[in-house]
Amino acid sequence: MAKIDSRHLVDPELLPLLEAFPTVELSLDFLPTMRSRPARFAVDEKDVARTEMTVRTVPGPEGAPEVPVFIYRPKGAAEPLPCIFHIHGGGYVGGDAAGQEAAHRPLAADLHCVVFSVNYRLAPETRFPGAIEDCYAALGWLFTHAAELGVDPARVGIMGESAGGGLAASLALLVRDRGEHKLTFQHLIYPMIDDRTCITATPHPYVGEFIWTPHNNRFGWSCLLGAEPGGSDVSPYAAAARAEDLTGLPPTFISTGSLDLFLEENLEYARRLLRAGVPTELHVYPGGFHAFNWATTSAIARTAKRDAQDALKRALKG
Repeated sequence: MAKIDSRHLVDPELLPLLEAFPTVELSLDFLPTMRSRPARFAVDEKDVARTEMTVRTVPGPEGAPEVPVFIYRPKGAAEPLPCIFHIHGGGYVGGDAAGQEAAHRPLAADLHCVVFSVNYRLAPETRFPGAIEDCYAALGWLFTHAAELGVDPARVGIMGESAGGGLAASLALLVRDRGEHKLTFQHLIYPMIDDRTCITATPHPYVGEFIWTPHNNRFGWSCLLGAEPGGSDVSPYAAAARAEDLTGLPPTFISTGSLDLFLEENLEYARRLLRAGVPTELHVYPGGFHAFNWATTSAIARTAKRDAQDALKRALKG
């Protein structure tokens, strides 16, 4: 593959982020180092004052460990609230729910909702379908205990970024196919949904240079699948883009950056959702690479946050 040269296309306000988070090459040897320093952002004390957080474990899939979950709600809220079931990112090999506190507290307060964040098992220690079944088990527990949690079960949707977006997309398929629960939306931020991006014969020449590279993508998928990506038998519950039928999925929001490695798989998924009659909102942010929204003060990140929160507000109304 030819060397990617896309720096001249990067939004100038994002360049400091590349200095703060230089791209690294993932490997089994490097994983412990990566996991020991997850990206955590400072929690605003004002958000702590206006929210409540509960940490607990819920039953996992049959024969598997319990699943830790983090539950946020606006302080003093008494009525049943809509709920965002959130799945964190990390390439299927890293990240954790605890690291999302700085984002989840204001989300719960500003949107007057419950945020329910699941800490699924990571690859390669746990291969597919461990993570998706952890998410399904936690979602089932949420629906069963909705009254206890002060959640309106008619207004529950799923959200995730990167690998979390991939798990959210696969979870929406699993929920549809098993028929036990009903979701009101799926909210996917640069979702990692297609292992075949690793083996495409004609890769996009300007995506994937920064943060999440083709090498890291192959590593993440290989760890999740326990095999090389691109095989003929990959389940849609591992890679949602593999699903042949997208009908009956909940209304969908997808956003990505023009320089994100997942650009084309996200565009194609949005196209197929629309062809399947699924109400779908798509945003592509020029000059944005993977995780560009970490540059929280940049205009592009502020715009992306506004668009995402506006979509969530509409979705949470049910």
